[in-house]
Amino acid sequence: MNKAEFADLVKEVGEFNTKKEAERAISAFVAAVEKALSKKESIELVGFGKFETVFQKGKSGLVPGTNKKYTTHDKYVPKFKAGKALKDAVAAAKKGKK
Repeated sequence: MNKAEFADLVKEVGEFNTKKEAERAISAFVAAVEKALSKKESIELVGFGKFETVFQKGKSGLVPGTNKKYTTHDKYVPKFKAGKALKDAVAAAKKGKK
């Protein structure tokens, strides 16, 4: 699903009057999550999941199929952990498809 299709879905589910309002809501949510994670704050939406920033240590290794070596630096990366309600909803949808 691309952003335009997602905006249509948000318009329908959120009962927005226009697609533009739904796109603005999506953009606001994304911007708020980016701002919170850039401050290394976590966001927990009970039942949906938790967005957080985690520290990832640098590593080194070999590129498969060659003798080239690579190294990565220590960095912070975003992480999302799904909540129980979301996991249950996805599992129920999968069962219904088979």
